[in-house]
Amino acid sequence: MNLQHLRAIAGVGIVLGTLLFCASHACAQEPTAPAGSPSAGPAVPAGSVVSALPGTTWPPSPVPFFRGNAIPDSASPTVPLAGGYLSLFRLIFYVGLLSFWVWSSAWVNEDSTSLKVRSDFWNSVMFAAGATGLLLGITSPSFFLAFVLIGASTGTPLGLYVKERNAKVPEKAKVLTPEHIRRVGIRLLARVGINIGGDGEVGSGNGPDIQFVGRTETGRIDTSRTKQVENSRGFMAAKELVYDALIRRATDIHLEPREDTMNIRMRIDGVMYPVEPFDRALGDSVLNIFKVLGAMDITEKRRSLDGSFRALTEGREIDFRVATQGIRGGEKMSLRILDQSGSTGSLPELGFRKALEEKLLQIVHQPHGLLVVCGPTGAGKSTTLYAALKSIDAYQHNIITIEDPVEYQMANITQIEVNTKSGQTFGSSLRSILRQDPDVIMVGEIRDEETAQIACQAANTGHNVFSTVHANDSITALFRLLDLGVEPFLFASSISGILAQRLARRLCPKCKEAYRPKAEFLKQANLPVDRIEKFYRPPKDPKEECTACGGLGYRGRIGVFEFLEINDRLRDMIREKAPLSQLKSEARKNGMLYMQEEGLRLVVKGLTSIEELMRVVK
Repeated sequence: MNLQHLRAIAGVGIVLGTLLFCASHACAQEPTAPAGSPSAGPAVPAGSVVSALPGTTWPPSPVPFFRGNAIPDSASPTVPLAGGYLSLFRLIFYVGLLSFWVWSSAWVNEDSTSLKVRSDFWNSVMFAAGATGLLLGITSPSFFLAFVLIGASTGTPLGLYVKERNAKVPEKAKVLTPEHIRRVGIRLLARVGINIGGDGEVGSGNGPDIQFVGRTETGRIDTSRTKQVENSRGFMAAKELVYDALIRRATDIHLEPREDTMNIRMRIDGVMYPVEPFDRALGDSVLNIFKVLGAMDITEKRRSLDGSFRALTEGREIDFRVATQGIRGGEKMSLRILDQSGSTGSLPELGFRKALEEKLLQIVHQPHGLLVVCGPTGAGKSTTLYAALKSIDAYQHNIITIEDPVEYQMANITQIEVNTKSGQTFGSSLRSILRQDPDVIMVGEIRDEETAQIACQAANTGHNVFSTVHANDSITALFRLLDLGVEPFLFASSISGILAQRLARRLCPKCKEAYRPKAEFLKQANLPVDRIEKFYRPPKDPKEECTACGGLGYRGRIGVFEFLEINDRLRDMIREKAPLSQLKSEARKNGMLYMQEEGLRLVVKGLTSIEELMRVVK
């Protein structure tokens, strides 16, 4: 049932409700009219008995006969006069309740659809409860009872829906809270010319509670760019798009032009999901707004551009990395979302098994050495390195990072952003910071021979160095660094460990369902058939949309790791340029588990599904 159907049915309900109201309440009784009125018969003395039929008598009516509503006579207040057939007060009251029912049902339809909070279920509940309350109310003999029935039937499902949707959205997006009521009151008073709450209050205007902050080409804050776009056509649509992405926990927003529309897709927990598109004109306006905020040339649509801007909402600072690319039929834009408020956690929060976590902490806290984290783009490498830095006392150690760009701001840590346009690369920055007396150095990525050579030299000269490299697994990462031109003896003496990782989606704890795996699969995976009774997966046929995950079956992600600890035997094999098979055999003897084996541990514990593991680990 969509919004148009709901409004049509509600309109019919208003008409029927008014007619039933007239029949049940306005004409519920027909008292006698006052003496002498044109419609009344001859006056009957009080206390007399009127003969109706032979052998029967009726007692006299204590109230004179009249038609319509009772309107007291100013000369004789106890004697009513003839009036209209409708009670205007009750009519206005019922029409008001019906209007509130229509408005609240339309709001629930739009809100539940945008938030994916069981839209079909709540639309049916709102319509059925309102219609039932209306029918019971207008047929009730008591006006007070009718008020209770209609009010309760409309307000109760609305309150239950508000409770469910408030549990899913951030604090500032909740409705009917004291803060929400205060903001609505401020806006209503502002419409009649009473301004309270200050001009600088974030979100005091219309639309979502979010404020954009532009930046210059060098990355400095530029508030003038925000003022340039505030009156643009697509400004409100841009705010709603960003706010919707934050509510959905998206990490990326993609705007993809088509012939008549601007398609929108969001990456949630590593998977792309389409959302409602813009029409082409509005989509181009939204894209230009983001380009202005990011100090990008809006007239350039063929050459690739990049920029950044910031958004403030609910006391959080959200950074956006913007990149455009001219494609056939228009200009594509991607926005990377970096939430500074919930940026980094600790190593125990990443999901390591206990033995692996202890080995990793030993390497993180050693006085010198090189720790490399490898994996594809979006595998959470930077998050792991930030967690490692967070476990080190930043007051007793001089920690310096070189990043491209700086994704998360950390207290008491010197963070340097690479700027290739000015000639500041990873290699040149790493060479210069060695003269800044660092204890711990984090290099965002080892891309070339110069950076790899300096990182290994720094690890050999008493510095603890963390970095990343693009490789599929730990053994491949080892050969990748050797292929960059690092001398085997230098690399063997500096490397301490290589951590390969992927991110798998967590199963939603509320809607995941258990099933018994096949014995053949358990045998192939070297799992005990008699000890494993069930695996978990997303619901195959969900009866209703889950409020925790929005019907996706997954919420959040967890790491799948493979850790190669370098011992003396492996160092000798690296110096001797041993083949891949021998290095793998020695690593297995040293206790290394493959990524698939680590992932099966998560499947057995019910944290993820076997299908998700096979998707991320090949």
